Amino acid sequence: MQTVVFWVLAVAAVGFGVAVFVVDSMARATFALLASFLCVGGELLLLDLNYLGVLVVLMMIMEMLVMAVFMIMYMMNPGGLMPMTMVHNRRAALTISIAVFAAMAAGVLLTPWPHRRGAVPHDPAFSLGEAIMGPKMLAMMVIGIAILATMIGSVVLATDRGRYDRPPGRDGGAA
Repeated sequence: MQTVVFWVLAVAAVGFGVAVFVVDSMARATFALLASFLCVGGELLLLDLNYLGVLVVLMMIMEMLVMAVFMIMYMMNPGGLMPMTMVHNRRAALTISIAVFAAMAAGVLLTPWPHRRGAVPHDPAFSLGEAIMGPKMLAMMVIGIAILATMIGSVVLATDRGRYDRPPGRDGGAA
């Protein structure tokens, strides 16, 4: 059953990816791209890469929502539903994409890939973090929290608002 779901998600991800360039509006392309990334996130979850799967799903949902908001704010066609072409210079784009695909496929097929040594680690996310950061992982986690606190503090300090979104002292009450 897991194999069937894997292949269904794989075909759906490619299908939605193709739909990004086939549909005739930015809104439809945005939602097709979101669906493609959600299928890829599902694939990662099926491969027991839970952290990466959840990360892809959450990041892509937020990214596509931001993209939709900016599309509605800045496009001349706010709903993004009026027909338009999503590909410019079709011949050059097709030629370049076929050449890049052929080069990448040749690289995959002609590369002498190494054989796996050892067993799969019990916690792949921890092993990846340990491989990237080594003994500095704890320091990097603390620095990450400090950076997050700095970003939140700078946003709070940058806003000039009172208790009820009014500047202090201008609501007729005591300042």
